[in-house]
Amino acid sequence: MKVEIKYTADGSSTLYLPDLNEQYHSLNGAVTESEHVYLNMGFNYYQKPNPVVFEVGFGTGLNALLTADRAQITKQSVFYMAIENYPLDKAVVEVLDYGRFVPEQGKELFAALHECNWDEPVQVTPYFCLLKIKSDFTGIDWKLPVKFDIVYFDAFGPDKQPDMWTQHIFSRLYEQFLPGGILVTYSAKGEVRRRLKTAGFVTEKLPGPPGKKEMIRAIK
Repeated sequence: MKVEIKYTADGSSTLYLPDLNEQYHSLNGAVTESEHVYLNMGFNYYQKPNPVVFEVGFGTGLNALLTADRAQITKQSVFYMAIENYPLDKAVVEVLDYGRFVPEQGKELFAALHECNWDEPVQVTPYFCLLKIKSDFTGIDWKLPVKFDIVYFDAFGPDKQPDMWTQHIFSRLYEQFLPGGILVTYSAKGEVRRRLKTAGFVTEKLPGPPGKKEMIRAIK
């Protein structure tokens, strides 16, 4: 699939897919959006130590990079699982250069996350173990070795990939959550919130990142 580089308001870049007319991150700031939605409202909000994180859509690896950096700062052991059916080419990853937004050896860390073998856990840092799963999230073949505490739901929007936001998907996720687990997503659509509630989650709308009024956090 053809991709184009776009630069966002905070100086970080993102990818644009002309075929979908969709970008991977907000043009109001790719790093700013990830930090707000997934780190501040998700990882930092969760109170139990050493969480298991599951990301729906490894994508550019930005969320994994920021989480690995946070785990190092807080000295928490994090097991991070991410599912992705369309890994990015190395040349595209190098152009994104997200490592420059992480002070301590960020470029080396970002490269290491993308160089990890797929479908096997890799201890990337003393505090961050990564399992990248190459599979179709909407299919029936993927399996996780453990239940999880936090989900970063970062698929393309419901209007672009409706099969990623179905009732079946959210019910399946709910079953694999540990009690007290949380799901965060940039989407604030009413249909998404209703499906999360039907699955059993308690949902809340939160202030969104720049350029977006609201987002959703759901709690088991």
